Amino acid sequence: MSEATPGAAATPRRGRGRRPADQVRAEILTAAGNLLLAQGMAGFTIEKVAAEAGASRMTIYKWWPSRGALALDGYFTVVGPALAFPDTGDIIVDLTDQLTAFVRLMRDTPAGRVISQLIAQAQTDPDLATAYRERYSGPRRALAVEALTRAVARGQLRADIDPESVVDQLWGACYHRLLLPDQPLTEDFARTLIDNLIRGLR
Repeated sequence: MSEATPGAAATPRRGRGRRPADQVRAEILTAAGNLLLAQGMAGFTIEKVAAEAGASRMTIYKWWPSRGALALDGYFTVVGPALAFPDTGDIIVDLTDQLTAFVRLMRDTPAGRVISQLIAQAQTDPDLATAYRERYSGPRRALAVEALTRAVARGQLRADIDPESVVDQLWGACYHRLLLPDQPLTEDFARTLIDNLIRGLR
């Protein structure tokens, strides 16, 4: 799996005249993601995103109901390439590549600090909580479940496994170490999780 590290994505240069809605939306998301990773939730405001993207606050609120919902979509716009789920035909290789890439993203870039802040804010921001489930954790979970289901069809895993609980055991354990850092979140830890779990799944 090719590793992508989130960073300051270039905002497309704006020409004269009215921009298409899709372009405006893309520029808002890029600006939001870059600002979020640079300053965290503490420095993230609708006003700053609007200024960077050359868009009005009214336009932003038309598409995003809250600051948190915009922050989440901006976050995924920037980090999404680093979270691509591979499909090599070997579930062990795919799980290892995906989980270790996730660990590197959380440990080695501002993305880990930022997702912790977003999860915390989601406890008191219903719009952000909904957006988190519908546009981040839900789709991410679905990709992992699909990968496990394909592995079952190929005969690599037992037919009676519960893919949803497997996702919780792997990624949930990583989130636990991210949010409650009693133990370090490392690539070796991710590989150990997979080794421990696969013995029971085969």
